[in-house]
Amino acid sequence: MLAIIRTALRAIRRNILRSFLTMLGIIVGISAVIVGVSMGAGARAEVEKQIASMGNNLVIIFSGNMSRGGVRGGFGMSGTLTERDYESLRRDVPGVTGVSPEVRTTVQVAAGNQNTSVSVTGVSADYIDIRAFKFQAGENFTQLDVQTANKVCLIGKTTAATLFGEGVNPVGEVIRMKNVPFTILGWLASKGANAFGSDQDDVILMPYTSAMKRLSGDTKFRSFSLQVASPEVLPDATNEIASVLRQMHQITDGKEEDFSIRTQQEMSEFATASNRVMTILISAFAGISLVVGGIGIMNIMLVSVTERTREIGIRLAVGARARDVLRQFLLEAVLLSAVGGLLGIACGYWLAPLLTKFAGFPTLISQSSVILAFTVSAIIGVVFGFFPALKAANLDPIEALRYE
Repeated sequence: MLAIIRTALRAIRRNILRSFLTMLGIIVGISAVIVGVSMGAGARAEVEKQIASMGNNLVIIFSGNMSRGGVRGGFGMSGTLTERDYESLRRDVPGVTGVSPEVRTTVQVAAGNQNTSVSVTGVSADYIDIRAFKFQAGENFTQLDVQTANKVCLIGKTTAATLFGEGVNPVGEVIRMKNVPFTILGWLASKGANAFGSDQDDVILMPYTSAMKRLSGDTKFRSFSLQVASPEVLPDATNEIASVLRQMHQITDGKEEDFSIRTQQEMSEFATASNRVMTILISAFAGISLVVGGIGIMNIMLVSVTERTREIGIRLAVGARARDVLRQFLLEAVLLSAVGGLLGIACGYWLAPLLTKFAGFPTLISQSSVILAFTVSAIIGVVFGFFPALKAANLDPIEALRYE
């Protein structure tokens, strides 16, 4: 076996440039596989990280999911969730550890001589725990602040930097929204963008009663955020939430619900769907490149058999068996493919970090993708090298010796 390996390596070294060009398709295909899979894994990890930053065991209820006159309204397009719904969900759904209504509006916020347009979200005191916010400084508002519609708020890092400067503690400062002064109780720690690309730090949170009475004028809610005790109770809690809301809204069987329920897992699957498609497309193109590379190996091996016909005849004439010739040429094809696979893996390891550095696209190279890529390259060598090897093994020694 060692003799066959040495012979195969000597044949490959005989024409280095041709061998390298033969491996080029494999190199490109394998590196594309690794980069494509690492892009998909990196994007998936980033989405999971962003989804996790939204909170744990999260359920979001959107209002307004109903058809009117043949037109379907989008999530949250019309307020159908009420204060009574909020109280019922807090009281009647087992397994729910926190509930917060959400009222959203965009207002111009002023502080001193600075002003900016900010998304203001009215929430309950539970919202901070539900969405896993942490404080850079200060503290949360209380249930009493909610009940009295107190003029207090929490501010995100991006908004605070815009109004007061980078790194300045805004706790205790007063900002004005629609000429109403609000005192900042808490400075929220950075969370970055969420899974849908929105900056979670460019926000002001306040009691939902304050937002409704003093800013938006809303009387209904566009959404609720709920947190359940554990992933195990999530399906039962979701069904119970739907049952409570159908009862509260007097929705009978067969009628369309005027709300929609989404879990954290569903949001994660939705956010990763496009990344999955991208990974499949890149892998498909990489697969085509690998097939082209395999055809190149087959072509070169057929040329090699033709060039070395007399050599094969001599080996068969002096006692070499057909299976020895088959092994030699098959091993040459596998070596070409395997070396191309190793070079492709090295290129993939080099290209993936460059993609992250210069394009800002998250990549994550997994050991399984490397093993898969190398295995595929070896299989390509066997599949596309078998026919030329078989042709060499089946040569007639006498005809081969006559070949010029």
